[in-house]
Amino acid sequence: MTTTADRRVGPAPDPDTLDPEERMGVEELRALQLDRLRWTLRHAYDHVPHHRRAFDAAGVHPEDCRELADLARFPTTSKADLRDTYPFGMFAVPREQVRRVHASSGTTGRPTVVGYTERDLDTWAAVMARSLRAAGARPGDVLHNAYGYGLFTGGLGAHSGAERLGCTVVPVSGGMTPRQVQLITDFRPRVITVTPSYALALIDEFEAQGLDPRASSLEVGVFGAEPWTEQMRAEIEQRLDVDAVDVYGLSEVMGPGVAQECVEVKDGLHVWEDHFYPEVVDPLTGQVLPDGEVGELVFTSLTKEAMPVVRYRTRDLTRLLPGTARPGMRRMEKVTGRTDDMIILRGVNLFPTQVEEVVLRTPGLSPHFALELTTRGRLDHLTVRVEARPDCPPERRGPAATEVARGVKDTVGTTVEVVVVDPETLARSMGKLKRVYDHRDRG
Repeated sequence: MTTTADRRVGPAPDPDTLDPEERMGVEELRALQLDRLRWTLRHAYDHVPHHRRAFDAAGVHPEDCRELADLARFPTTSKADLRDTYPFGMFAVPREQVRRVHASSGTTGRPTVVGYTERDLDTWAAVMARSLRAAGARPGDVLHNAYGYGLFTGGLGAHSGAERLGCTVVPVSGGMTPRQVQLITDFRPRVITVTPSYALALIDEFEAQGLDPRASSLEVGVFGAEPWTEQMRAEIEQRLDVDAVDVYGLSEVMGPGVAQECVEVKDGLHVWEDHFYPEVVDPLTGQVLPDGEVGELVFTSLTKEAMPVVRYRTRDLTRLLPGTARPGMRRMEKVTGRTDDMIILRGVNLFPTQVEEVVLRTPGLSPHFALELTTRGRLDHLTVRVEARPDCPPERRGPAATEVARGVKDTVGTTVEVVVVDPETLARSMGKLKRVYDHRDRG
């Protein structure tokens, strides 16, 4: 097996392997986007009562969109709008034409329901196949799919794309971690699709079984469904000897396959702009920000039939950058925070990924940590519980905790308590990771 360093200096993609849209120049792509955008706005206005009411209230009509910049005049859509129209109120086709539905977990309220026509499912498989190819997967590869199956879009989305690309799919889903390690050992997949946090759990299980994860058959890891940092990428690549690349998507917009990091550059995720039009807005004012400025990511679908989305506010924080491996398509910077993940601690904004960066550069500490918010007196208090690595000596734990507390203070500007706990103490994620546990007194 070639070394990780050897694989990381990859050649530029062969143009003959790319979809025609991936080879488009900027002007040709913008013309395609405008045509598809105008269709989407008409489709949404004519067939979705919510969008018709929202457009009318904002004083805009689909015919008012004469250039891409005109989209900023149209109202945004939020998760609350999807919940208010539960279950099928955002569908733009008769329910009988919907071939599949997915939904969020609904842990914070009504679930958000999304639907797909047969053509939507075909489009989804195509963009996910494109994503996997950009990540380094190839026809004939065995792909170990550890994303959750069911109403969550990750498992079936990755599955359909891998089959479209021509891979042999092992549909493991999440959980049963020892068996996953056995199947990877026995089936020898080249590619794994999984959340980054669960990838770490798999690596730990390899080592617990006395196996060297770097000696596995895996060469490409396609990680998504939760924010993760460059430090996390380095941890996974070093311990598993794979190219770790980021995939982005969300069910309301399509599912996985909205944007993809290309393995030959790993410098942000190219948005598949022939199907999804991105904007970045100020999270407070909603004003569209120029490319290069950080704000909240907003998406408008360009080809979805069953459930077109118009300016959907994702709550993910990123910025748009020029294309590199796919020059005509813009990149979105790796998402490392969400507006709803942000902790306001004594007036200071803090994201879990900021703590992750500090933890992962501290010797002796593992990537497994949890943030616990409590109330002490009249003030909020944050405790960072982080596991020691198995080889971390007891006398190293105190200094490591001090280093993390100092690092958070220096980078974020707020004081936290850090407790280093034994290995295998904190809960492991089988799917999307839960980092924050809020026990504050709200009385």
